Formats: sequence, structure tokens, C-alpha cells
Amino acid sequence: MEFIDLKARYRRTEPRIRARLDAVLEHGRFIMGPEVAELEAELARFSGAKHCVSCSSGTDALLMALMAWGVGPGDAVFLPAFSFFATGEAPALLGATPVLVDIDPATFNMDASALEKAVEAVAKRDPSIYPLPAPARERTLKPRAVIPVDLFGQSADYDALLAVADKHDLSVLEDAAQSFGAEYRGRKTCALGCHIAATSFFPAKPLGCFGDGGAAFTESDETAETLRSIRAHGKGDDKYDNVRIGLNGRLDTLQAAILLANLEVFPEEVEARQRVAARYAENLSNMEGIVAPAARADRRSVWAQYTARVTGGRRDAVAAGMKARGVPTNIYYPTPMHLLAAFAHLGYAPEDMPKAHAASGEVLSLPFHPYMTEDEVGIVAAALRGAVKEAGR
Repeated sequence: MEFIDLKARYRRTEPRIRARLDAVLEHGRFIMGPEVAELEAELARFSGAKHCVSCSSGTDALLMALMAWGVGPGDAVFLPAFSFFATGEAPALLGATPVLVDIDPATFNMDASALEKAVEAVAKRDPSIYPLPAPARERTLKPRAVIPVDLFGQSADYDALLAVADKHDLSVLEDAAQSFGAEYRGRKTCALGCHIAATSFFPAKPLGCFGDGGAAFTESDETAETLRSIRAHGKGDDKYDNVRIGLNGRLDTLQAAILLANLEVFPEEVEARQRVAARYAENLSNMEGIVAPAARADRRSVWAQYTARVTGGRRDAVAAGMKARGVPTNIYYPTPMHLLAAFAHLGYAPEDMPKAHAASGEVLSLPFHPYMTEDEVGIVAAALRGAVKEAGR
């Protein structure tokens, strides 16, 4: 069994993909060819955002957004303590200080009430209000931006988070790397009122290409132009008129062509993901020692990962039991952000982010993709039930 069966999608889209790739090979415009502009227009239309600026990866989309705002040394950037490293890596690369915020244990997304306390703690340099990284304890930092993450495909609570950001004049960067196509209160991610949104087209993402790729979304004409400049070495009117420091962050035309083909079937795949998730929920209901992922009523996840929690300290034993039964699993993420070696200089203690710390010891992602059959879900559930029982002996 595949953890994510990328070949199943390819079997569905192969004729479209081959036709698209042949067109690129024929015209030979491998950098910023016509498919790039076509893709940006289609992604903007799909999401409801005014502008889409494609780029070379989801990480570069985050970095470009922060660069567009001039984020750098002396700035505090708030982000969830439970996420992939890239969310914290981007501000750190620019010399800003990542300030970590604990999560809602049900959705794994940033807790708005914790964000409120963290911003106040930074502004007052008072770790008694909320745990602070060492740089924020040693000197005054400017609360500058917040990066909520839509983890595992379900959006964060943006009404609550945007209220905190507006109160404290924070720029908001939606990290939608795992949630393109998801919805929050009837609106699609990447068009939820944040200043910029970023997504990834890594192959395993809900909408993926055959390599790295990403995009940034914004409603601002000025911001969109700045993002386009940054992704091409800070170009001005032409590529030799460099008006700012930028990146080599363009999306390859071949990847744009693949994404255009995959986007044609993406709405059907989103619907299929709902059906697979519903089958899992039925199979995992009342399974002792397993907490199925929570799907909020006001949100529609795209289920980038189907991540359950294994209680009782048995997660690793259950994962081993699944492997022995021929069913792959993954752990996203075994170490919360505040305890990663790369952020040791921030000086956080394990107990500073208790909910993120607890999640890292319990999460277990199960095989999931839109082409899973009901029988395959049943096989996974049976293996999980057996592994849990065995681990409890």
C-alpha cells in the first residue's frame, strides 16, 4: 500500500500532462513561458484572490512575502509551535526572531488567545505573560507579522486571528502550503483576508506538480508587483534594472504545465478527499486509544494528511505494528518547532508549548489520497485496530 499514491493521479491525468508538456517542448520557453501566466490566472480564479504570483517553492513563497514587507532584524514574527520547519525558517533567514505560539489541540492550528498573550509579552518584554524566546527577553522587538498555518489541510480560525492581528497592527501571512482548495466559512483559502497567502505545489500536496513549486496570493496591486520583482532578482522595468534584493524564485514552465493539467481534475479530487475522510471517520469512531482528526463545522479541509492521535504513550509502538502489517504511516511532526536543534538559540523549554509538545508525541498520519478505495481504508483501519490492541498488551 502507498502512503500517498501519486501514480493514481498520474494515471488519471497522463494524457493531459503529456499534451501540456509537448506544447512546452515545442515552444521552448522553459522560463516564464505562457503556461506560467495561464496558471496564475487559473489559480487566482479558483481561489478567488485578485493576484497570484507563482514561484519555485512554498518556502520561497513565504520568504518572498516577508521580503516584500521588509521583515528583518529587530522584528518578531509569530508562528505556531507545531508546523513544518519552513514556517519558522523563512523569518529566521531574514534575521527576524520567530516567536512561537501554542496550538489548539483539536485542529493543531495556532490558538488565537495564545497569540494575543504572545504579542503582549513581546511588547512588554514580559515572559510571565507568555513564554518568550531569548532574543525577546534580552531586547525590545517589534511585533511585525504573524504566520498562521493551515495544518494537515484545515484552515486556521482566521476571524479570531485577524482580529488579534488588526488590534496589534500585524501583517498576516497565511501559510496554506497544505490547504489549497480548503474552505473557511464559505471562502477558499488563499483568499481569506490575509495580506498575503502562500501555498506549495510539492508533489504530495493536494495540488502538486512533479517537483518543487509554490505561489503567493494577494489583493494588493502594489504587493503583487513587489512579489513579481522579488522572484526575479529584484528586477525593475527589465531584468537588468535591479531595484531591490530578490531571489531566483521563478516557477519552471514545465511545472506550470503539469499544474494546469492537474488543476483540471482538482475539484473532483477535493470531493473525493471528503469521501475518503468520511470513510476513515466511520472506521475510527469509538476505536479505543485513537482520536480521529477534528473537522470543524465551519471549515472544509482538503485533508493533506489524515492525522490521528494515539493516546497512552503508545504511538511509536502502534506505528511499528502498522509497519509489521504492511501499512505505512508517517509522523508529522516528531519534534515541535520550539525544540528543534536549529532553534536551540531561542532558549525555549519543552513545557513552554505544552499542547504542541503533547501533539508531537501522539500524532500518526495514515495513508490518504483521493483515489483510496473503501476496501483500502478498511484495511488500514483493521491494521490500526490490531496494532493498538497489540501495543496495549
